[in-house]
Amino acid sequence: QVHLVESGGGLVQTGGSLRLSCAASGRTFSSGQMGWFRRAPGKEREFVAAVAWSVGTTSYANSVKGRFTVSRDTAKNTVFLQMNSLKPEDTAVYYCAVRIGGLRWEYWGQGTQVTVSS
Repeated sequence: QVHLVESGGGLVQTGGSLRLSCAASGRTFSSGQMGWFRRAPGKEREFVAAVAWSVGTTSYANSVKGRFTVSRDTAKNTVFLQMNSLKPEDTAVYYCAVRIGGLRWEYWGQGTQVTVSS
């Protein structure tokens, strides 16, 4: 079992920045991915970004490319999401997740609210 705790959400104005963190504990893992997803009010949950735990390869949704950066600190079992040039449409609850042995995202955090005011 992997336990995930997100932090760093809050209220920011359009064009501002936030840095989300997600600390993992419990089962250790040296492969797989950690990812970020979000769910805006009235919308489906969507993929935001992910990083391969062992090699650091990253992937992003088109909507955040060039504005968001995902990174990880393997020593601290933590993944980060640096969000710059935030827009009102980035308002959502942001979740981190882990997948280790396959395609399914197996473990999820409780989420952290990000609100971008116009």
